[in-house]
Amino acid sequence: MSLPIIPILLAGGAGTRLWPVSRDALPKQFLTLLGNRSTYQETLLRVRDARFAAPIVITGPNFHFFARRQAEELGIDATVVIEPQRRDSGPALAAATVLARKRDPQAVVLALAADHVVLDPAKFRLACEAGRAGAERGHIVTFGIKPHEPKTSYGYILPGAAICAGVHAVAKFVEKPDMATAARYVREGYLWNSGNFLFRAEVMLSELARFEPEMAKAAEGAVERATTDLGFLRLDADSFARAPQKSIDYAVMERTDRAAVVVGEFRWSDIGSWDALFDIAARDADGNVPHGPTVTMDAHRCVVHSDGPLTALIGVDDLIVVATADAVMVAPRARAEDVKELVARLKAEARPQATDHRRVHRPWGYYESIDMGERFQVKRIVVVPGGMLSLQKHRHRAEHWVVVRGTAEVTIGETSRSVHENESIFIPIGSVHRLANQGKIPLELIEVQTGSYLGEDDIERLDDIYKRR
Repeated sequence: MSLPIIPILLAGGAGTRLWPVSRDALPKQFLTLLGNRSTYQETLLRVRDARFAAPIVITGPNFHFFARRQAEELGIDATVVIEPQRRDSGPALAAATVLARKRDPQAVVLALAADHVVLDPAKFRLACEAGRAGAERGHIVTFGIKPHEPKTSYGYILPGAAICAGVHAVAKFVEKPDMATAARYVREGYLWNSGNFLFRAEVMLSELARFEPEMAKAAEGAVERATTDLGFLRLDADSFARAPQKSIDYAVMERTDRAAVVVGEFRWSDIGSWDALFDIAARDADGNVPHGPTVTMDAHRCVVHSDGPLTALIGVDDLIVVATADAVMVAPRARAEDVKELVARLKAEARPQATDHRRVHRPWGYYESIDMGERFQVKRIVVVPGGMLSLQKHRHRAEHWVVVRGTAEVTIGETSRSVHENESIFIPIGSVHRLANQGKIPLELIEVQTGSYLGEDDIERLDDIYKRR
């Protein structure tokens, strides 16, 4: 009997084309864009099957607690690996493949983008079964999707000669074309490249050593010198930084003679833009894709997405309208790809909304700013069960905490006490203090800060279970 396939989830991307919902501080793979789960969680569920081993997840240093928490919500025990910096998919996949080979020298690996959507998981697993036969013959198998229209945002694959049942050699592997070329590719039988791969670990690593020896060496070193940190595996930063910043498509797939393809019969999207979300999401009677508190009147074929404020459309067609707590974006659907350029402009102007959400996630939970004035700030703070803020003090502000849900364990100086719902507590300027949730439900409180300076850098951490500085 064959050993289970080892899934690798690449969960470190930024997803800037889905701004203002997806931002560097919390990218699209961890958001609930469709249904009640994030695309990362749906990807984990897709490989929770006897055919697959426990997954390896590789993500950035700001998302590892988030990745583990979302996996735990599903009852999935994932190995979460921290990549020290973004180096594109090539180095991340290389390092994770080294880890898979350490687990099993004969490992067959399934590399998955955590921000993609597959609406037919059973058909996806059947494609994996077909592709495994090609992988065990020494091929790097990708999953091709039959295009229903020309798209310039996808790479394309031309299938060649049959290798085995359901698996074909790749005759040509090309990156994103212009519209005229994409239309010709559709006519000529090319497939969209889904960006998910199935291969033997030793085959991928040998191809990396052949085409990108510096990347292969950096990945080996990053794993060899990796450290364990609070149950996470942290890749060695110096070794990882030596890897060229390059996607696995450019590093290997466009150059290898081992590429093969399985035609995926499942519905798939990389949700690479708001228009891609329009293609795959459920629509109302007028062809609109609504999310959140929205109203449309005489509006057609629009994406209207709200994360809070009521958003209403009247008499418009083919628009993208996205509203969050701190930003609103309106664009024609035909210009969905221009959102990336918009985000680059916002970053150049140093606008905080380009990268940061009003809700800020931390290992212990999250906080969000509700109101702010010259000498005050009001925040909503949520601490997950078992979460604990650092032992800290502030030089310029005092804090008032009002518990609205759960029970807070509050330490001020040498004294600790429980603060229950509808109770409050005051933390004077300069006091050493800590907040923890030892209960079984999330702790929610309102914090009112007062003082001459309210910046996040006015935190002196004296002890932190999450080892932050």
